[in-house]
Parts: sequence; structure tokens; C-alpha cells
Amino acid sequence: MFDELSEKLSATFARLRGRGVLSEADIKDGLREVRRVLLEADVNFQLTREFLERVERAATGVTALRSVSPAQQLVKIVHDELTTMLGERREGLRLSSVPPTVVLMVGLQGSGKTTTAAKLARKLVADGRAVRLVAADVYRPAAIDQLETLGQQLGIPVYADRETTDVIRIAKKGVDEARRARDRVVLIDTAGRLQIDEGMMDELRRLKDALHPDEILLVADGMTGQDAVRIAQGFDDALGVTGVILTKMDGDARGGAALSIYGVTKKPIKYIGVGEKLDALEEFHPDRMASRILQMGDVLTLVEKAQAAFDETEGKRLEKKIKKEGMDLEDFLSAMRQMQKLGPLEGVLKMLPGMNAKLLRQANLDPARLRHIEAIVLSMTPQERKNPGLLNGSRRSRVAKGSGRSIAEVNRLLDQFRDMQKMMKRVGQSGMRGLSPGMFGVR
Repeated sequence: MFDELSEKLSATFARLRGRGVLSEADIKDGLREVRRVLLEADVNFQLTREFLERVERAATGVTALRSVSPAQQLVKIVHDELTTMLGERREGLRLSSVPPTVVLMVGLQGSGKTTTAAKLARKLVADGRAVRLVAADVYRPAAIDQLETLGQQLGIPVYADRETTDVIRIAKKGVDEARRARDRVVLIDTAGRLQIDEGMMDELRRLKDALHPDEILLVADGMTGQDAVRIAQGFDDALGVTGVILTKMDGDARGGAALSIYGVTKKPIKYIGVGEKLDALEEFHPDRMASRILQMGDVLTLVEKAQAAFDETEGKRLEKKIKKEGMDLEDFLSAMRQMQKLGPLEGVLKMLPGMNAKLLRQANLDPARLRHIEAIVLSMTPQERKNPGLLNGSRRSRVAKGSGRSIAEVNRLLDQFRDMQKMMKRVGQSGMRGLSPGMFGVR
């Protein structure tokens, strides 16, 4: 997501660094390149023009401050304007004061609407809200089965009625069921079409009139660029959508949809889908997304992901154990499994300031590497994990065969583990002052 856009913008700003004053010509040249980059990312032309006009007005006359270069100030101006373009501030789900909150999920076929309904339900349940899903797509084969299967996986109730094709009746009965069960939120999965047509819109209008939903969320495929913006306009004109969820934003999306939807429709992006798994739905924060695009990092989202994923009890046990006895390979394996809960390592590292797609490609992050490490550690005996010093040549050969990896990989893992032990010891002795960038391969 935004990898190419981020790289090109960063290259543009890099050329402006080191200048004491940015002349009007410098700014115009830089913004001309930004314009080209945004248009290549499939951002709406009118929005791009307005964006650059605002940046140029704010940037003209910027000079060096004591500790901030003009180029850094220009990045700050671009960051602020990108935030405005993306929606200015986070807009969460509007919850009714009288439950249940009724959310109508709408969109075209293939946008990931049914899976997104389940992802959103999971996120709401994790926040402590009782949720019910309603299967109101009676046209797509197996749509009801899909939602029921997802509900079973998540332990979330699904209301379905295969005896009728009257979607108004199904939706009403689903809401009534949620009210009786005192559910806080009910998510209604509606039917999509291959394209916007009057039959679909008429059915959605009747659903809206019958249910008076608190939210009408459009689920749009972020991979479709300006088509997603056009679709959002069509649904909004017909229904008055209250928010957008962009899916498939972990793919090769150029970012044009995310950067254009709010500016064109003034409807906030509330969530983005960043993977196929049911936990791959993120709240959308315009300021944090602007920071990611400009490679300024997104530490707040990383912290939130860590808080949601980590087992606090296991974390405290591990911390106490390491302080008292030091780290062994069992602890190493436990810590690694905790990290895996954050998702792919590449996605985690992208949230760190200064980390870009080019650096990550050079780092050659192999997702299978963690599985290989786990296989090696699990091929050791409990005694060997507790005391890696026992691993002589013959034992290492046995571990390599048992894990299906090479002896060289086993040796490399043990070398890395010894380095980590030394680092943990230094941290224990001197706190964060004991850390140096070189420990992490940064020079």
C-alpha cells in the first residue's frame, strides 16, 4: 500500500534537502514532481491541483529555522495537506444511544463485503460489544453459507432465513432478534451487483427506509483506484452513505482511491482492509496514513496492534524470567510467537519512521524464515533449549535433520541467539542506554 508513492515522494524531498532557503523556483520544481507522482498514483486531477495550490501558498517564503531545514518544513506542510485530503481526523463508528446500532453494509460484488462485515464484527466484539450479523444477500450463491461459516469461526451469532427471499423481512427480523438478545450492534450484509443498477439501489433504498440505519458503510475495492471513487459517488447519491471501508489495501493499490474518496465525496474512510485474515482490518486515521505515505512512521498504530495482540500475562512472565535467569531458547520461541501475532514482519517494520519499501526489499524479509526458526527450536530437546551450550556438532546435525533445515541455518540461529543474550544482559544492567543501533544491524 502506497509503496511506490512513498518512494517517489521521498526521492523528491531528498533533492531539496541541504538548501538553506527554498526559492520559489525550487518549490515549483519540487511540486511539479509531486504533481506527477500523485497523478501516477491515480489521484483525482482536480484534487491534485487544489492540493498543490494549498501547499505552494503555505511553502512560499519558508526559510531555515534553527533546527529544521526548509525541506523538512515543506514535508510538514505536505503532511498537513495530505491529512486534510484524507479526511482531517479519525471518524469512528457512530453508535446509537439506544441499542442496537444498525449498520447497513453495501457495495458491489467482489469488493469483499461479506468478509469485511465479519472483520468489523470481530473488531467490535474485541472492543467489548455484543454483535449480530444478518445475512440479507439472498441472490449470490453461498453468500448465506459464507457469512454463517465466518460467524462460527468468530463465535458471533448470524441471523439467516432460507425460507424467504424478502430481504426487508429478513433484515427486520434480524434486528428484532438483536434487540431481544440485547446486542449492541447489528451488521446487515446486503446483496451486491457487478455494477450499480436501479434494481440494487431500489432494494437498498427500501432497506434504508425500513430500518433507519445508524450507519450505511460502503465497502469498496481499493485496487480499483478512481473506479472506487466513482462507485462511492454513485452509492452516496442514491443512499447517502455515512462512511467508507476500503478493502485490499495490502495489494498493489496505487493509493488513488484512499487519497481521493474523501475529497470527492466528503465521506470519511472509517476502516481499511489490509489482508485476508479476519483480524486484518485497521481503523483509518488520516494523520497516521499521511505519516506512513511520507515514511514518517506510524508508531501509534504499531503500539495499538501490540497492545491488542500481546498476551500480557505471558509478557510479564517472560520479563520476570529473563531478568532473573536470563533468556533461553524457550523464551526466544515464546517472544517470537508473540511477535507473529502482529502480522507480517514487513507490515510491522513499515510503521517505523524512515523505513521504506526499498529498504525492506534489500533486507530480504522472508515470511518463511520465522517458521524455519520455529522448526529448528522445536527439533531440540527441552534440555537443549534451556542450555544451548549442549548443542555440539552431532546434536546440531540431528536438529538440522529433524527440522528439515541445513546445519548452517542451525549455526546461524545459535549465533544470533547468543548476540541477543548479550544484548538482553546489557539492557538489564544499564537500561535503554545499553542499546546501540549496531545491535540491530544499523550503522
